[in-house]
Amino acid sequence: MRIIVDSHIPNIQGLIEPRAEVLYLEPADITREAVKDADALIVRTRTRCNADLLDGSRVRFIGSATIGTDHIDLDYCASHGITVRNAPGCNAPAVAQWVFCAINAWMRRRGIASTDGLTLGIVGVGHIGFIVARWATQLSFTVMLNDPPREMAERTELTEGTDGVAENSDGSDDVIFSPLTELQRRCDIITFHTPITRDGRWPTWHLCDQAFLDGLARCRLILDAARGPIADNEALLRWRGDVGLDCWENEPDISPALLDKAIVATPHIAGYSREGKQRGTAMMLAALNGFYGWNIPVPTIASPTTGAAQVTLDGIAASYDIMADTATLKASPHTFESQRNHYSHRPEFYR
Repeated sequence: MRIIVDSHIPNIQGLIEPRAEVLYLEPADITREAVKDADALIVRTRTRCNADLLDGSRVRFIGSATIGTDHIDLDYCASHGITVRNAPGCNAPAVAQWVFCAINAWMRRRGIASTDGLTLGIVGVGHIGFIVARWATQLSFTVMLNDPPREMAERTELTEGTDGVAENSDGSDDVIFSPLTELQRRCDIITFHTPITRDGRWPTWHLCDQAFLDGLARCRLILDAARGPIADNEALLRWRGDVGLDCWENEPDISPALLDKAIVATPHIAGYSREGKQRGTAMMLAALNGFYGWNIPVPTIASPTTGAAQVTLDGIAASYDIMADTATLKASPHTFESQRNHYSHRPEFYR
């Protein structure tokens, strides 16, 4: 049996070898020729798992040590008997850490002394969005949530005979969702945490487009730590407000003008915490165990996926120097991919 593993996935070398031949490859080297004799792939978002890569191979399992699956053609995999597993929630606390470090940097830049009176809109209320919402409430923001698919799912659950309370992934209940137009009207800051979709009832590709930005009444800061194409980068460049970006269109060839405009600018590393990476690897080992019936030891990660129970803005800001990462990217945007691949994984804020 042969398994190909992205060489930038940490804490995995030596754990699978007793059960399979393992090749550790750079993302660019995970090619159709390389995978044709592989039985399984363990990848990150930089590997597009589709017909171009998989046709003619014997791959029957793909694990992505990341929260998303938009780099995987799920329909193709389903029709070709390929099982797909990802690592939902593995880096949620790290992305929430990035969000509040970015907000703190913006507040300092603009001379805003307190969160009192600031309204934070969260678009996409999954693992990350719930942590951001919980922390924001503790930090005295007014919080508004928008997630039409989740809102519909919870309404359906309530009408199909639950106990009348829709419990959420963080254990809370009674979540109130608002239309996107209300966030446009009332929010000072809007942060995006959706997957990227082009089809369906609620596509998210260019959700933050020129029309969206034109409809903002009081918003002064847009954050995108989800996927680059959620925000139309050309429209962001024309917008008069401030932006903080971890995800960019056309990565790694990002817009120099938008990079210059951004108050916070990082190379798609918002989720790159030490604990988040450890969780992603542990989830992949567990997935391999489940698929093949193995018993590879799976490490336990001390810090919880739900993030810290109690936070302060100063405490979060002290846990991560987001402006150091911003300075590095602004000084050397042409090394975007290298900065991402060789990032020194930071500790999460969880105390």
